[in-house]
Amino acid sequence: MISFDIAPYREHPWYQALLLGGACAVVSLLLVGGNAMTSQPIQDHLTADKLAMLAQVLPQSYYDNDPLAETIELHSDALIGPATLMLARKNGELSACALQLSTAGWGGVMQIIMAIKPNGELLGVRIISHKETPGLADKIEREKSDWITSFDGKSLTNVSEKGWAVKKDGGEFDQFTGATITPRSVVRGIHQGLLLFQQWLKNQPSATTHTTHNEQAVEVHS
Repeated sequence: MISFDIAPYREHPWYQALLLGGACAVVSLLLVGGNAMTSQPIQDHLTADKLAMLAQVLPQSYYDNDPLAETIELHSDALIGPATLMLARKNGELSACALQLSTAGWGGVMQIIMAIKPNGELLGVRIISHKETPGLADKIEREKSDWITSFDGKSLTNVSEKGWAVKKDGGEFDQFTGATITPRSVVRGIHQGLLLFQQWLKNQPSATTHTTHNEQAVEVHS
């Protein structure tokens, strides 16, 4: 049996480079294999989370399509980043939309999801995430208070322009004791969302118009 002594080569740079390259190749293969095994379960989990989030404001009875597959990016100067409009269809016709947007709160960015009928009426609103003060401003959460449900049924038609504010500012919506900025931000975000939806709807040839995934839509400037 022929033996090969590698000891004399261990100090050579090419040997060290070869050893390092081999180790990197093994690690890369392990990472690729691990990603292939976990990417689908992760994607399935994310989809389930999005559907659960959607179900909070938009009942399944409103659609027979996949709203997550029909999304449109909308833009408003009054919001943080683009908003995502998800189209719900029943028998091919637009039955409702869900709009996810971000607005500035007292503690940081708040993410809001709202469902809107084609006539502009709100089906429901929920706060997805926020950084507001616990015990003081977290009444925006449905689990802590029913305040967020006060927007159900509201629209740009049955609430005046001035009415889209907290009562302290002359509007229709309650604020929280010692925490006015948070509800003020939520009201402002919802109002901007409704304006954004209204502008988008005006640009559609009809309520049944089919739109493609990630189509760029209108911008609203405040």
